[in-house]
Parts: sequence; structure tokens; C-alpha cells
Amino acid sequence: MKAAVLGENGVEIRDLPKPEPKPNEVLIRVRASSLNRADLLVASGIQHGSVGGVGARIGLECSGEVEAVGAEVQAQANGIKPGDRVMASAPGGFAEYVVTDAGRVHRIPGNNMTYEQAACFPVALQTMHNAVVTAGRLERGETLLMQGASSGVGLLGMQIGKLMGAALVIGTSTNAARRARLKDYGCDVALDSSDPNWPAAVKQATDGKGVNLIVDLVSAGVANGNLEAAALLGRIVNVGRLGGMKGEFNFDLHAMKRIDYIGVTFRTRTADEIRDINRLMRADLWPAIEAGKLSLPIDKSFKLADIADALAMMRANRHFGKIAIVVS
Repeated sequence: MKAAVLGENGVEIRDLPKPEPKPNEVLIRVRASSLNRADLLVASGIQHGSVGGVGARIGLECSGEVEAVGAEVQAQANGIKPGDRVMASAPGGFAEYVVTDAGRVHRIPGNNMTYEQAACFPVALQTMHNAVVTAGRLERGETLLMQGASSGVGLLGMQIGKLMGAALVIGTSTNAARRARLKDYGCDVALDSSDPNWPAAVKQATDGKGVNLIVDLVSAGVANGNLEAAALLGRIVNVGRLGGMKGEFNFDLHAMKRIDYIGVTFRTRTADEIRDINRLMRADLWPAIEAGKLSLPIDKSFKLADIADALAMMRANRHFGKIAIVVS
């Protein structure tokens, strides 16, 4: 099978053996995949969890048809079975075949969702439900700020916030054209986080109280602004570091407001934890997915052979929403 692998001179397409599913795994014939920021790290040679270095497989999610399942999966009542149209978070997803834990696999609802559309959901669904609902503890009637809202996970996170009862959703983007589009994805107030006055604008939008929950995909340069914009007893969930891994942090303001600052990542989660995250996500969100109430825009699609071009587009930050890969 063909798969995207990090070589000595960058990402390349190689012929690799077709994988075999372990007892708890599903073998998927991949039709489409989509990019995530973590793919840039692996493509640049940086270790991302257990994946990294020359020879590392690239990709985190995909869609396609189930070709085979392991013995434990086969024994489950109403379990995933061969022939099912599915989407999944799957390490090494930029390939013609991939195996992944059955707890990460979801049937594609109905017949109207394309493989490209389906491939954009798995990572965003599990990441943002966990950040907004589980770690962030969003309650109906509270306010939500999404830092880095024009990314795929950011756009879905705002919609999840609305679905779970947020009274006000604020989204940030440093690009004016992208800010103008945020309203189509659950955003009530769009702000430019490069404007030093954005925390004051958050307070104005929340009647001076500050925002209850901030889901931060940027970090570094916005960290102290987040502390200013947060309400007393607010929560900040650190999901991504698009703006850098290190930055200034006002520890006194953090303590004065008694803010919960919560770090989340999937790199250190066990298989059981990820299964539970997906189980909770399906319980809350799957009816909305089936009804078409949650959506993600695809900015551009590339063929698997052109994966380097797709990564370059993401690296240049020229996209709104998702970048898809058509595998077959």
C-alpha cells in the first residue's frame, strides 16, 4: 500500500506492507483523510507523542470502508463490521490502509456525507467535546471564547458550545476575511486577537464579567490576555500552541481570579481514556451529526501524491477550516 512517511528529505510516498488488525482494531480501506497541525510537527521531524523521526507515518484521521476487524471487535454486539462506511481518528491516516482502535471508529451517518467531509470530523469531535464539555465543564447559559477560531477544531468547538447551551460564543482570528465567516459556525462576536484591546472587547460583550470558559488553540502571546478576559472562577483549557510553546504568564492575575488553567492532549492518554472520550462525545453530539447540525468547511482538497503541497498550505496558514486528502 502507499503511505505518507517522513523521509530524509521531507515527507514522501512509500510502498509499505498492508497492516493487519489486532484483536481490538479495525482495518480501514482509506478513501479520504484530512490535515491537523500536529501533522506539521511530525513532518518537520519533531516528536509528537510516540510518533516522530525518519520513517514516521503521517496523518491523524481518515474515512473509508471497513475491510476487516479483530476478534474482539467481531464479538461485540452491534459492533463495527466489514463493509461499514466509517470515519476514525487513526495514526498514519495518510495511507491507502490504516488500523486503529475500534473505540475511535464511527459509522458515517446516512448516505449524504462524502468521504472527504467525514474525514474532517474525528479529531475535531473528540478534541473539542473533551475540551468544551469534559475539561471545560461548560454549563448552559455560560459564555465561551474560542482562541484560534478559524481552524477546523475551532470552528467545530464554537458549534459544540452553541449546541451545549452557551449563551454567547466569541471567536478570535487575526485575519479579517476569516473573522467575517465565523458567524456561520456559531460565533456571536468575532475579535482580532492581534489587537491589544481584545480583552476589553470581551469584557464589554459580557457586561464586564469576563468569559466563563476559554478554549485556547493559540497560547503564548494570548496567555495573559486570556487571564484578563476570563471571569472570576473562569476556566481556560489549553488545547493548542499555534502561537508558541512559551510566553509570559501573570501568575498573580491567575490567582486573583481563581482561574482553573487546564492542559489537555491526546499524546499521553491511554486507549481506554480515548475510548471513553469518544463514547461521551457520541452520547452528546451524534444526533446533531446525523441531523447535519454540525459542519466543517473544506478549503481545498489534494491527492495523496501531493501531500507535501497540502502540508505547505497549512504551514503558510492560508486555509479556513480543513484541508482534505483524497486517497482513492
